[in-house]
Amino acid sequence: VFVVDDDPGVLSSLRFLLETEGFDVKTFRSGGALLRSHDADACDCFVIDYKLDDMDGLDLAGELRTRRVDAPIILITGYPDDDIARKAAAAGVHEVLLKPHLQETLVADVRAAIQDWRNPRP
Repeated sequence: VFVVDDDPGVLSSLRFLLETEGFDVKTFRSGGALLRSHDADACDCFVIDYKLDDMDGLDLAGELRTRRVDAPIILITGYPDDDIARKAAAAGVHEVLLKPHLQETLVADVRAAIQDWRNPRP
């Protein structure tokens, strides 16, 4: 699981949560750092913050899709907004989760996204 968040505290917390549940996690402090990484195709699921210093999470999701990276993307945001949800769906985002309630659903949502991606329904 690749996690992108510009807040070091959130990044560390998400890494800890996911690693505790058995996931291999790689973290990035910006969208640009992820895009410069040459192993985006090796990712089973992306967890991307909506508000990043260098771009927003929707732009990053769109760029991943442009690069034909098809792993599921979970967008996290502290800004509940129907417009974000609509744009996220158009950008190929699997799920939008609201902070600060991530711990309640993130692990289950990551597992479900990976399962659905690896075993698509006919």
